[in-house]
Amino acid sequence: MEEFYRIRRMPPYVFAEVNGMKAAARAQGIDIVDLGMGNPDGAPPAHVIDKLAEVARNPRAHRYSASKGISGLRKAQAAYYQRRFDVDVDPDCEVVVTLGSKEGLANLAQAITAPGDVVLAPNPSYPIHQFGFIIAGAAIRSIPAAPGPDFFTRLEMAMRYTVPKPSVLVIGYPSNPTAYVADLPFYEQVVAFAREHKLWVISDLAYAEIYFGDTPTPSILQVPDAKDVAIEFTSMSKTYSMAGWRMGFAVGNRTLINALTRVKSYLDYGAFTPIQAAATAALNGPQDIIEANRALYRSRRDCLVASFARAGWDIPSPTASMFAWAPIPEAFRHLGSVEFSKRLLADAQVAVAPGVGFGEEGEGFVRIALVENEQRLRQAARNVKKFLAAG
Repeated sequence: MEEFYRIRRMPPYVFAEVNGMKAAARAQGIDIVDLGMGNPDGAPPAHVIDKLAEVARNPRAHRYSASKGISGLRKAQAAYYQRRFDVDVDPDCEVVVTLGSKEGLANLAQAITAPGDVVLAPNPSYPIHQFGFIIAGAAIRSIPAAPGPDFFTRLEMAMRYTVPKPSVLVIGYPSNPTAYVADLPFYEQVVAFAREHKLWVISDLAYAEIYFGDTPTPSILQVPDAKDVAIEFTSMSKTYSMAGWRMGFAVGNRTLINALTRVKSYLDYGAFTPIQAAATAALNGPQDIIEANRALYRSRRDCLVASFARAGWDIPSPTASMFAWAPIPEAFRHLGSVEFSKRLLADAQVAVAPGVGFGEEGEGFVRIALVENEQRLRQAARNVKKFLAAG
């Protein structure tokens, strides 16, 4: 029987082999230090959980919710943009609540993509940045993940030589998996380029609050007139340790927000109302958890980099995000990122994500997630040291 069209457009899931090995090892009782999936190990603040329980006790809260998101939550997200980025956002027509940023990105791709459209997306990058559009029927032209001079050179080439001309540009900083960061002048150039070439810009700002320097991560919407061309996705997953709650937002251009809202109205009734009420409490209430999580990931980053260096694996220290983008040690580079990840799992009991799973430009790297405590990170480093010594 012929394979379905959209399934044919998706290659085999690169992480499946490593995940299968990990599950098999755990079934045998083997202790795996899992640094593969970016799955936060903390919990949201107590007042957020209390609000969830309080609203869940209301019999009326178990009805269908609002696909676009309840009004109070959209207002809370608008208030967040005002205090964090000094950006005015209309909660009625410039904000929509999504079931995590991943769902929002995928549904926006469905809303604005016609078969044969060309989309510019970074390589390597989070898979939904490319595959949300591939599933929708688009072709992808890769651009550099790093926000350096080559980024705009390649953009110019793409606009000049691609037929049909690209209609959408996807960016995401701090990046997953590379942890690259962008500054406001970079976003100013992006907005100017998009306006000149009539491009929609989709910015993924899921790691907005996980930065380790003194300068806060900017938003593309801080650029004057950015809302003419740009929409931005944020998530509560890492900021508030609410990954399993699946709570995110799209903010920005009204045309894109309207398109996303219309598609979502056919597909879902929104998140469970108690979750939306609790998310509102998170955004409007005490913000101590943001700095606490930032300090937690900073400490884990420092522990990882130092302990793995002592083990013989030099890993560049990320300036943001909850990931380290680690070059495969020279002696193992010939294996490729999938085989190296499998060897690391089998021989060192440490799980990482193969870099090629984020695009072919990710080959030669693995992504290491800062999702285990420092004791476990040091344990991983000891295992890695033995693995490297054994060759």
